[in-house]
Amino acid sequence: MESKILNALGIDPAYIFAFMLVMLVLLFILYVNVTVKYNRLKSNYQTFMRGKDGKSLEGTMKDGFADVEAVLKFTKQNRQDIKELSRRTGNTFHKFGIVKYDAFNEMGGKLSFALAMLNGNDSGWVINAMHSREGCYTYVKEIVKGESYVELAEEEAEALDKAMFENAYGLDSDEIIER
Repeated sequence: MESKILNALGIDPAYIFAFMLVMLVLLFILYVNVTVKYNRLKSNYQTFMRGKDGKSLEGTMKDGFADVEAVLKFTKQNRQDIKELSRRTGNTFHKFGIVKYDAFNEMGGKLSFALAMLNGNDSGWVINAMHSREGCYTYVKEIVKGESYVELAEEEAEALDKAMFENAYGLDSDEIIER
């Protein structure tokens, strides 16, 4: 079959047939691609709906938003509670150091002790209880920001160092001094 138009343009009908065949294959590939995407979308839609209609889905979404708002409310309250607890515990004693020793040469068994009790600002007291044959003598010295206005005995200073450094870093005060 010869066509006067194609002959006048100088186009071979085999090229047109090859072009149409390539277009047909390309359109088939695009069709398969669109069909796969449509089936995936349809599957996701059915999973999302799970047998619900628009009205019940709206109710489910409202319930979900109400739950989210409740969680946000509880989170806000928890943050306020945590701030209040932090404020309250700032002045409580949570650092302790104790050193047992023999206050007098004639006594044994390390019945005397120095106890340091500090808050988060390293303020508090050092209590020194010295035990002897005649009785027990107890002294309290105030600590402000890790310092004492009264000179500390060796055992009191050691108890203070334990309270300030041992609990904070999980190290002995001797290890800290070595570093």
